[in-house]
Amino acid sequence: MGQLTRDEALTILKRYNKDPFHIRHALTVEAVLKWFANELGYGDETAYWGIVGLLHDIDFEQYPQDHCIKAPYLLREHGVGEDIIRSVVSHGYGITTETGETLDIAPEHEMEKVLFATDELTGLIWAAALMRPSKSTKDMGLKSLKKKYKSKSFAAGCSREIIEQGADMLDWELDRLLSMTLQAMADTEDAVNQQMDLA
Repeated sequence: MGQLTRDEALTILKRYNKDPFHIRHALTVEAVLKWFANELGYGDETAYWGIVGLLHDIDFEQYPQDHCIKAPYLLREHGVGEDIIRSVVSHGYGITTETGETLDIAPEHEMEKVLFATDELTGLIWAAALMRPSKSTKDMGLKSLKKKYKSKSFAAGCSREIIEQGADMLDWELDRLLSMTLQAMADTEDAVNQQMDLA
């Protein structure tokens, strides 16, 4: 396990990411992964899961055409361990970048599978939350989320195929993945908002 601290990871994130949208996404995925770590019996790895979530899109803002290709170089510059780098890159499994390179590092650890499954899904859930009067996930139910999920025109950039591939990797029903990720976001939303206020 890498010895990177959370504060160090946040500093690295903010070096390459300035857009509040990308910062919020990183903080959300961090919080969701930590929630899942506790829920799935990996409580002693919570901080580690969170750091992978925080850094997973490190290269996306500056190098969207090379997403998950540039990440190892950026992270190695800061002495980030190869275990974290592997997990970060694995969430891009199967993607063919604009430069024609197909990412072939598959998620293996349960944390990597959760990251793969929830990355796109957190974006879809947040988009759905912003359409609600409350602008919050905390009063959103599974039925409401599924309605948005099934509407292919809603948050069209969030790949349902990847979300469903992630559920299959975890050997979960899609409803389980949707309901748990929604609960994770609802439970951690206040903490993410507080951090955005400090950012």
